[in-house]
Amino acid sequence: MSNFGSLTRTRILLAMRNKMFFFFSVIFPLGMFFLYAGIFAKGDAQKVSYFLGPVIAFNVMGSFWGLSAALVMFREQGILRRFHVTPVTATDMLASSLLANFVLTLPTISIELFMARVIFHVPSLGDLLSLAVLVTVGTVSFGSLGLVVASVTNTMQETQVLNQLIWLPLIFLSGATFPLAYLPKSVQHFGLFLPATYLVTALQSALYQSFPVWRLLVQVLALAVWAVLTFFVAAQLFRWEPEVKIPRNAKLWALATALPFFLLGVWENNNGDILKQAQTAFQSLERPASSEQPPKANQ
Repeated sequence: MSNFGSLTRTRILLAMRNKMFFFFSVIFPLGMFFLYAGIFAKGDAQKVSYFLGPVIAFNVMGSFWGLSAALVMFREQGILRRFHVTPVTATDMLASSLLANFVLTLPTISIELFMARVIFHVPSLGDLLSLAVLVTVGTVSFGSLGLVVASVTNTMQETQVLNQLIWLPLIFLSGATFPLAYLPKSVQHFGLFLPATYLVTALQSALYQSFPVWRLLVQVLALAVWAVLTFFVAAQLFRWEPEVKIPRNAKLWALATALPFFLLGVWENNNGDILKQAQTAFQSLERPASSEQPPKANQ
């Protein structure tokens, strides 16, 4: 455990020196917070509360971009090679990367919540237990996605291209950028196949509608299963040195990590209520201004 703790501290220090990691973990999330709260919500407390879920989802999802870029850069610069000569396994390296990423994500989220209460006077931050569970599971799951990306790419340029291909659908088709209920019906149904949709809708329900954890079990379990699967695949494909070739079936393994959300998307499109949750929250914004409080979960 002492070796793992030392490795995690080292990963935190290395991440803080990485400009791309710092941008996607701090600068980008705070920029999105002020964009949504100040421009989209126009400072209205109820609307800020509504957009707080997607803003925090941006913070959590951004971990995949920062982690993948950092690991590929470490591999290119020979930093991972130095770790490899120590008694550190691939699982240790990947797990410490996730833990370091989680530790570095919490301060930014705390700042966003603090500013929502103090600057924009949001009356309630919803169910804090649900928020804590979702941030934890979401950070691990999307961080593990970053580990998979780093395992199947060779160069920083290739990593950035793949990240961009993944990032754009995640933010534009999941309700993170535009409310899910505002999007065309076909896009809403397609969004149910994306992991980001479950994170965004769950965070929004927890913060805006005060949903307890048991009301969000579908999203939490889906993200947790996905986290285990992506971490396992990343550990199998992890490479310490750039000279090591990527296995031929690596990209198939990486593609297989999408299977849980393909199956869940099929089920949700026929039997689920994720879209109903998103529509209920969106419709509450159109209620008269005298209605101060958003709809609460049935306790």
